[in-house]
Amino acid sequence: MSAPIFSTLGCRLNAYETEAMKELAQQAGLDGAVVVNTCAVTAEAVRKAKQEIRRLARENPGVPVIVTGCAAQTEPDTFAAMPEVTRVVGNAEKMRPETWNTLSAPDLIGQTEKIMVDDIMSVKETAGHLIDGFGRHRAYVQVQNGCDHRCTFCIIPYGRGNSRSVPAGVVVEQIRRLVDRGFQEVVLTGVDLTSWGADLPGSPRLGDLVMRILRLVPDLARLRISSIDSIEADENLMLAIATEPRLMPHLHLSLQHGDDLILKRMKRRHLRDDAIRFCEEARRLRPDIVFGADIIAGFPTETEAMFENSLRLVEECGLIFLHVFPFSPRKGTPAARMPQVAKALIRERAARLRAAGQAALQRHLDAQIGRTHRILTEGPRIGRTEQFTEVAFASDQPEGAIVTATIGGHDGARLTV
Repeated sequence: MSAPIFSTLGCRLNAYETEAMKELAQQAGLDGAVVVNTCAVTAEAVRKAKQEIRRLARENPGVPVIVTGCAAQTEPDTFAAMPEVTRVVGNAEKMRPETWNTLSAPDLIGQTEKIMVDDIMSVKETAGHLIDGFGRHRAYVQVQNGCDHRCTFCIIPYGRGNSRSVPAGVVVEQIRRLVDRGFQEVVLTGVDLTSWGADLPGSPRLGDLVMRILRLVPDLARLRISSIDSIEADENLMLAIATEPRLMPHLHLSLQHGDDLILKRMKRRHLRDDAIRFCEEARRLRPDIVFGADIIAGFPTETEAMFENSLRLVEECGLIFLHVFPFSPRKGTPAARMPQVAKALIRERAARLRAAGQAALQRHLDAQIGRTHRILTEGPRIGRTEQFTEVAFASDQPEGAIVTATIGGHDGARLTV
């Protein structure tokens, strides 16, 4: 007997769900299988998923290969057609114990039904398994899944379904348990985090949840928020940024572009000035706050002048941690039918954006030298500041602790102590 091999591609939420699947697979007695949890955010992500499936099938001959995740949800037939694949499982199905009971059948390879994927839009609740935290020293708690928006470039709503929230009381109880287990930091995650609460009684907002957690779990040292849509930041969230030192001064923003016409063609809900104004206001409320952002290079119809608006946004918003996505058309999305930018030009623009991001990171690292930071240690010689900047230690530190240290320098990617 051998434990299943799990491979995770894509976002933190996928990694989160893989941990839940490991538990479900163990409970069901799944033996000797390969499980690939795929991502669908770009065409490149789907290509990498296929590559990973073929590699694992070669390395584990005769072992059932189970494919799940967003790409399996949006393109089940594509993966079912691969000779290496035994079963394709949808995003809702992968969280159900009965699915794993079926996948544990000894004759799985011989079964004829290859696709277990239902309509994700019919899912109304967030599965209970999704709220179990994971991580060694920083716990991730998923409080929301799915997305009600339909950005023209994005396939994710078709992989995740509509937005649905975990009730605040359930979230608070989970965080209490994590704190009791010794976690110093909790990160709230979701597909569209700022839409949390819209489907709950009274329609609470994300800021309400943040304030409730901080009030009801006083022993929680650090609360962090993952990616947010800044246009949806509510009054209580801004209040928490201004008044709650336990809310970490780091936000990753779903900006996507810096040109108003492109933002409209993306069907985003903010304009360029909205993004700049949010960053200015958040920085006024919390001077030590830092920002990361997702930006797409080479969206259809993007001219050089439009691209330069994105490039300038790095400085105008004070962005430090950039996630740059070269545009790739996703079949079934409106953007795939728009006039495309040449691939070579997309690559060149993505490289320029990354260079701007790297320069911004260098300025941030330089500015930290000589400053004292409270650092959560993630290993004997690695940790992160409250702003989520990585720190390398010259000597061993107690793991999972918050230590205070003065920054001596950096190596171009990490601060050093």
